[in-house]
Amino acid sequence: MSENTPSALSRFLVLLYGALAYFTFLATFLYLIGFAHNFLVPTATSMGNSENTVMAVFINILLMLLFGIQHSIMARKGFKDWLTKILPAAAERSTYVLASNIVLVVLYFYWQPLNGVVWSVENETLFIGIYTLCALGWGLALIATFALDHFELFGLKQIWCNFRGTPMPEPRFHQPLLYRMVRHPLQLGIFLGLWLTPAMTQGLLLFNIGMTIYIFVGLFYEEKDLVRIFGSVYEEYRKKVPQLIPFLPGSK
Repeated sequence: MSENTPSALSRFLVLLYGALAYFTFLATFLYLIGFAHNFLVPTATSMGNSENTVMAVFINILLMLLFGIQHSIMARKGFKDWLTKILPAAAERSTYVLASNIVLVVLYFYWQPLNGVVWSVENETLFIGIYTLCALGWGLALIATFALDHFELFGLKQIWCNFRGTPMPEPRFHQPLLYRMVRHPLQLGIFLGLWLTPAMTQGLLLFNIGMTIYIFVGLFYEEKDLVRIFGSVYEEYRKKVPQLIPFLPGSK
């Protein structure tokens, strides 16, 4: 066995580490839905009220900045290259996922609720209809991850290939059905899941604004990375397919 070949024990530990990161992600993602819409969770955007509104807004903005900074820095190639010098390369994506989970838990725990009503839909039929569309948005976000490669996106393919001692396949550009309609259906689903609500509170509005800003900033850097990886193929794709809104002309 080569000195650079990881042992069976180290491969198994990386497998456990990646599995922990993934199942923690599932829990934090489900909590995110309840957190946004005050549904079946102990802490939420508007559950309770803060005595000092200005301080509450300030703290919440700091928490969203922490989330955005962690996501942006750890997604950059330079950080990935540095991280893989101290961790097995197969664990890089799982570390990103786990760090994101931790930051989200911190956000959930320290978020300062703001329950003032911005809008509220009273009509029962419209209320149910909006929540149905909201659920479809979250469903779209999940389906979009499987349309590409859910298991690679969240680090499971990397740890499984490492455990088996087989190389990861080279990245290839392909366009599943959802990705022929918009370039980023995952982010579109999250956007719809957050904003389609019959009861918008001040806390949810602040959270949604912060997440929306992050989505657009994240997409800017993500597309730069995709152009770097796939070159002119992705440039042509951008010209044909809209970024987030279906049926619009393609654009950068």
